[in-house]
Amino acid sequence: MKTTQSLGVALLAALLLAACAAPEFRQPDVAIPAAFREAQRPAAIPGGEAVVRAADGTTWQVGRPAEAQPRGEWWRAFNDATLNALIDQATASNQTLAVAAARVRQARAIAGIAEADRSPQAGIGISADRVRRSPLEVNLPPGTPVPTANVYAARLSASYEVDLFGRVSSSVAAARGEAGAMEATYRSVLLSLQADVAQTYFRMRSLDAELATLEHTVQLREESVRITGRRFELGDIGELDLVRARSALATARAEAVGLQRQRAAAEHALAVLLGQPASAISAPVSPLDEALALPVVPAGLPSALLQRRPDIAIAQRGMEAANARIGVSRAAMFPALTIGAAAGGIGTSFADVFKWSSRSWLLGAALAAPLLDGGRIRSDVARSEAALEEAVAAYRQSVLTAFAEVEDNLAALRILALQGAEIDNAVASARRSADLAQTLYRAGRSSYLDLLDAQRNLAAAERNAVQLRGDRAVTTVALIRALGGSWDAPLAGGNQVIGAADGD
Repeated sequence: MKTTQSLGVALLAALLLAACAAPEFRQPDVAIPAAFREAQRPAAIPGGEAVVRAADGTTWQVGRPAEAQPRGEWWRAFNDATLNALIDQATASNQTLAVAAARVRQARAIAGIAEADRSPQAGIGISADRVRRSPLEVNLPPGTPVPTANVYAARLSASYEVDLFGRVSSSVAAARGEAGAMEATYRSVLLSLQADVAQTYFRMRSLDAELATLEHTVQLREESVRITGRRFELGDIGELDLVRARSALATARAEAVGLQRQRAAAEHALAVLLGQPASAISAPVSPLDEALALPVVPAGLPSALLQRRPDIAIAQRGMEAANARIGVSRAAMFPALTIGAAAGGIGTSFADVFKWSSRSWLLGAALAAPLLDGGRIRSDVARSEAALEEAVAAYRQSVLTAFAEVEDNLAALRILALQGAEIDNAVASARRSADLAQTLYRAGRSSYLDLLDAQRNLAAAERNAVQLRGDRAVTTVALIRALGGSWDAPLAGGNQVIGAADGD
């Protein structure tokens, strides 16, 4: 009979534990393609030519492999010392990154607070009181004089919550998950910062190259004004051509001023990323030239994004924390067992407190359970379960977004390669056309409108070529960001970076 009762008690305890524990975490299913579709498409010029060639007939080089570069420090694949220095400065001084690092420390401290509940808690107390009690408190008739007394006490107390139904362990798991999510957030902010610095730097260099192109255009327009003015003085042409030449020159100068405004804004944005006042830096002019060799970034397998992308890691840790919070909510439905002990002394003088005759002690256990709460706990359980559903949906959405961003940037690089090959041909043709128009106009064999049209076409083609170079650099950085910052393995040293921030 006793054996049957023991089995029943054990079975009941097991059922209670199963009912209140956090559900076993299961990784949600997500649709992962076998390969990136855009990574399978060769860059081919419309019309069937599979090899991209430059305007002079040589093979057009898209970039160079960079698999030998250190993992994590992906920006070094560009072999640009200035870019390396800027990213190092931003990592050390950016305030948004400092905020993220501080939040990591907060989350780790909160996890430490939750961990502390696993251990016994002990404290010491010393008190001194001047007391006058009522006669009724000491079982005397009303009106009996009770003398005023001094009461001194010293007490050492300890308590421990027995984790019967997993409340403490679930709280610890949830806090750890939230700390992990905050660490992943730090890595996400770090990756975004690095990418923003690189993209802003390349945009600024692209603007420098556009300004250089416009300066060349201004020089051509100034030469045209000089030639047109000379011919007008000789009576070969009317004033209309001279006015047109001056108008074209003023327009080119105005465009250059507009680019200078954009360049200043990019410089100020870079200063903010570096954690500096906008007026504190003056980036030297460094046009983005044709010699820039961009790294070829292999896309790898789509499934690798689940380990590389910090935003997916944030969603993953969020799911784990939400799952553990269900256990915390369920545990509130069941009794909480706390064991307590206290020992000390009480006396009418401080010396009496430490006498053996003044000793007092207490040892006990308290079991507290809710009876009526108006459905508060069940509602909290329902809230926790819904929060898990939200976290799962957010995880799946982050995975879909990651795949789309990689495909977008792979497609952009493929199309930019095609555009670059064609714009090289356009620049070569426009340059030849402008040279011929200039020669014919000087000889008086063509109108100024023909020369102006040829120069406009050349300026537009050269600016398009420069803009495409900048777009390719910016898009390469965007692809690296979409891949999670590296293309061989997860970011190496991520936790070390966060640890370093902790010591700041």
